[in-house]
Amino acid sequence: MTPARHGEHHRSARIGWLRAAVLGANDGIVSTASLVLGVAAAGAEHRVILLTSVSGLIAGAMSMAAGEFVSVHSQKDTENADLARERAELQADPAAEQRELAGLYVGRGLAPALADQVAASLTAHDALGSHARDELGLSDTTAARPMQAAWASAASFSVGAVLPIAVVATASAQHLILWVTVSSLAFLAGLGAVSAKAGGAAVWGGTWRVAFWGAFAMAVTAGAGALFGAVA
Repeated sequence: MTPARHGEHHRSARIGWLRAAVLGANDGIVSTASLVLGVAAAGAEHRVILLTSVSGLIAGAMSMAAGEFVSVHSQKDTENADLARERAELQADPAAEQRELAGLYVGRGLAPALADQVAASLTAHDALGSHARDELGLSDTTAARPMQAAWASAASFSVGAVLPIAVVATASAQHLILWVTVSSLAFLAGLGAVSAKAGGAAVWGGTWRVAFWGAFAMAVTAGAGALFGAVA
């Protein structure tokens, strides 16, 4: 009778999309709220502030998508180049590559004889996959996915940006800065808590970190708007 497999739930499979989603949502809230506070502090009309924030949402979402796609695709190109090189080395001298694999396992604590046996078995099963995983540190879990990162960043940026824009659309011009500031900090704190929970980290640490740096960015932008006192 085959024993039942021990099921485990790991969060590392979320690394790719979670990083892009958190980055996008955080940037959406911070950049849009900062933009609103900057032009509001400079004395812009309510209608101008609303149009500016919507333009910022569109531009930011497209920028996030393009930036994530290009950067993650560069990572993917590097991974593919390393795999191609490893594939060529396996074809040119498979025995040396198997010895290299065995050496890696010895370095991780296996006895030389057992390391040779493991390397031979894994090479026979999937030589390239074994070298990708154990020599290059590549796996399906951490593989670069440009389109996934681009969509996650653009979508999450849009969601994040909509939050302060909704406040701008509903708040009175007299209390706009106060409402945008308070609500955006609340949104950032919530984002930090949710992302920390999804990643298995301490909730308080994630909440404080995201809220603090968001507040800092908004304060600098609002200060610049008040200092110059004019809309560019």
